[in-house]
Amino acid sequence: MGTLFQRIRIVLVEPSHPGNIGGTARAMKTMGLEHLVLVNPARFPDPQADWRAAGAMDVLDAARVVDDVAAAVAGCHFVIGTSTRARAIPWPVVLAKDLGPVLAEQPDEVEIAILFGREDSGLSNEELQRCHSHLQIPSSREYGSLNLAMAVQVVCYEIYQYLEKAEVQVSTTSRHLSTQVAGLGSRVWDKDPASGQQIEGLMQHLELIMAASGYIDKANPGHSVTRMRRLFMRQQLDETEVQILRGMLKAIERNMN
Repeated sequence: MGTLFQRIRIVLVEPSHPGNIGGTARAMKTMGLEHLVLVNPARFPDPQADWRAAGAMDVLDAARVVDDVAAAVAGCHFVIGTSTRARAIPWPVVLAKDLGPVLAEQPDEVEIAILFGREDSGLSNEELQRCHSHLQIPSSREYGSLNLAMAVQVVCYEIYQYLEKAEVQVSTTSRHLSTQVAGLGSRVWDKDPASGQQIEGLMQHLELIMAASGYIDKANPGHSVTRMRRLFMRQQLDETEVQILRGMLKAIERNMN
């Protein structure tokens, strides 16, 4: 369990209130998580963050501050983004209560990021499209708005209680971990999962070729690129699969010139 916990980072995107940062640190520590990343916080460090952190000052002191989401998820292979709104193009969604099993099924070398958005507007569409899946916390239809630190607490609790109950021990020696893929049976990871940077490189290359070939209008691409991104995120490509696709795109590019 400890090994998996060390590979999970909680990311707060542009938090506006330092109290939520401190509350998040406390929520994380009570559930065994320690890696906090802050994207362009409005006020940090701040005495209010220290006060809310209480006994979790070690988590707060170790927090990394970065400029954007790309930097926050650098090196990650599996990214979850919290979202409360329905999207024009639906993305895979996991409920908070089901997050533990999803994370436990990831290969043992995978770095994981869980993104929480701004207090007033959440995550942007572009940020959510960097995610393999979206995360939802069911709440009252009359008033479903959770405080940021409370949302972090709920998610961290669901992860912890699942691993505690299941007594999951993630192997540090085997990379051939099977995961259940809906309708496809078990997947065996024989290669390292692709990182976020590798997926972004593939998507940029793909969009370039789609526009150059005339398949999409660069000025008005529609949703084709977004749907292709969803396809790749849903399948969780490994490094070799990305290399094959990039090689294919390069061959197409050469034949177009």
